[in-house]
Amino acid sequence: PVPAAAAAGEEIPAEGGPPDHSYSLSSGTTSEELLRKLNEQRDIIALLEVKMKEMKGSIRRLRLAEAQLREEIREKDRLLHAASAGTRKRHGL
Repeated sequence: PVPAAAAAGEEIPAEGGPPDHSYSLSSGTTSEELLRKLNEQRDIIALLEVKMKEMKGSIRRLRLAEAQLREEIREKDRLLHAASAGTRKRHGL
């Protein structure tokens, strides 16, 4: 019989071979290694959380800038419309 992983097209590491991923653990992993990997993962999660907060702040600033630009465009459109309506009235159009 073919193992399910092989049938699914996944690579199966040879016995005693290196794990497929840097986060994989061999059966002989010590508690010190587990603790080190756990701390690495916590550090990565903390960095990702910081980046997410930075990105949320950037998105917030971009949305505010967009709203201000849209308001400026509306104001300029209003002024142009008023100016062109005034010009038509003066010329009897």
